[in-house]
Parts: sequence; structure tokens; C-alpha cells
Amino acid sequence: MPGRKRTGRRECCPVPEGELELLSAWQVLQARREGEELAGDGLERALCSNACLIARALTRRGRPVYDSGRQVLEELRVEDIARLAQAWADFNRARNPSPQQSREGLEAAKKGWSTRLMSAFSGACSACSALFPPRSGPGT
Repeated sequence: MPGRKRTGRRECCPVPEGELELLSAWQVLQARREGEELAGDGLERALCSNACLIARALTRRGRPVYDSGRQVLEELRVEDIARLAQAWADFNRARNPSPQQSREGLEAAKKGWSTRLMSAFSGACSACSALFPPRSGPGT
């Protein structure tokens, strides 16, 4: 992850295109809503949401580089949008870690959330089988 620096009151993460700023919860919510509007049928939701996030977070000399998520989609390649979104997520995670666990703990938890096909539950999450173990006989 690139280094961090402060410009004015906001902490920034330098990237080749400018600087990524941390966003407030409201700004992230607005980016998601704009992304949903751009996605239309929902198939491109992640790409559109990331483009809208970049439109709000990417600045150069304190000014936004893009006016909207649509402009980001028109001017950047998919790979660039993904790289910038990942850089912002890494920066945000480093600056605002989860109060419950470390990154390693989070990765371990995500691996534990995986589902396995189990005949008794037709592919239900393996956590269900832990809550309802198989019975050993009729009526027990």
C-alpha cells in the first residue's frame, strides 16, 4: 500500500492518478446509491459502485479528478478502477481497522464462512449442521 500523507485536514493516500481521501459513511452511501443507478439490472453493480467511490475519493491538489462515477467509467479501464478501489479499501482498512479483530482474524473468519455441500442439508451452510447435529435413532 502506498504511504499516507496529510493535506489540510484530510489524510490522503498517494496514487499515480492523484490522492485517495478517506470518505465519510455518508459519502460511501451516496457512492453505492449512484452505483446502483448506473448498474441498471445489477450485473455491473461492483464495477459501478467502485467507479462512484473513486469519483468521490480521488483528488488532485485537493480537487476532485472526476465529476461522477459515469465519467470514471468513461475514462478509466476496468483494471484501473479495480486497482484504485483496492488501494482505497486497503488505505481505509489500515486507517480504520475493525475493533473486533485483526486482518488475520478477519481472513480466518472468512475462510470459516465457506459453505460445503452436505447431503442432509442440500448445500446449506456447514454452520447449520453444527447447530442441528444428526440424530442417532428414531424419535431421539
